[in-house]
Amino acid sequence: MARILAFSAVVELATGLVLLADPALVVSLLLGVDASAAVTWVGRCFGVALLALGVACWPSHSRSACDSAVLRALLIYNAGIALYLAYLGAAAHVGGPLLWPAVALHAGVAVALLFPNALSKRARSD
Repeated sequence: MARILAFSAVVELATGLVLLADPALVVSLLLGVDASAAVTWVGRCFGVALLALGVACWPSHSRSACDSAVLRALLIYNAGIALYLAYLGAAAHVGGPLLWPAVALHAGVAVALLFPNALSKRARSD
């Protein structure tokens, strides 16, 4: 479970940093549209939120790797963003080259958080 938390924390930290540095790039790669000034401002706010989520979810030696609040936060975020991005691609017909890989990544993390024992059993059998 600690590996799933660390992986998710690193992904969110990296995405947050890129959103802060160049929100238009993320919007273009994810949604395939040009970013307006408002999208850039909101994108930077989202970047700050992802940085906070990544820091909050970073596994710590002083707490259990399976802290239920951290797991719930990451599960809700990953499932919610996977569903929303999939909706944007399927119903709103927007999408850049990273949209569907992002959907798969977030859906995979959500499944791994829902079924952590299945992932560890599979790793042990390989």
